[in-house]
Amino acid sequence: MVATNIIADPGWDEDRFRRVREWALSVPEIVNISINTPYPGTENFLSLGNELSTRYYRLFDIQHAVLPTKMGLKKFYEELVKTQQVLNMKHLGMGVLKETAGLAAKLLLKGQTNFVRMLFKFNSVFNAERLFADHQRPVDYEMHLSGAAAGAPEMMFFQSPV
Repeated sequence: MVATNIIADPGWDEDRFRRVREWALSVPEIVNISINTPYPGTENFLSLGNELSTRYYRLFDIQHAVLPTKMGLKKFYEELVKTQQVLNMKHLGMGVLKETAGLAAKLLLKGQTNFVRMLFKFNSVFNAERLFADHQRPVDYEMHLSGAAAGAPEMMFFQSPV
């Protein structure tokens, strides 16, 4: 089986997310979605590093937008989570649900509860309000731009604060 990972661009609008959901439901493959995150040392960072909307280290996880979003951050997260929910439900069809129930029962008989708890936590992990709220938290570690990201022409990288 093939798994496809789509990288959502912060410039997407509601229509783009809708088209991604429709396409993902039309193909048999597993489809996942993450957010375009420019990491230091990558070509993506070289071209987009000076556009960062945050340097809060904790948000550089492919699930948070660290570049400005076209439709506003909260609305972007709402569309992203809606898309993730559609993709998650696609993976939990009746055949998969039967297999999952069997696996869950075997694990529970062994006293292993993490898998079953994870099945019921999707909405608490992938939650637009929570993702948005993460941007409002106090920043305890901010990446400091160095090199080209700070305006110099040499290679870009982040320095941790001393």
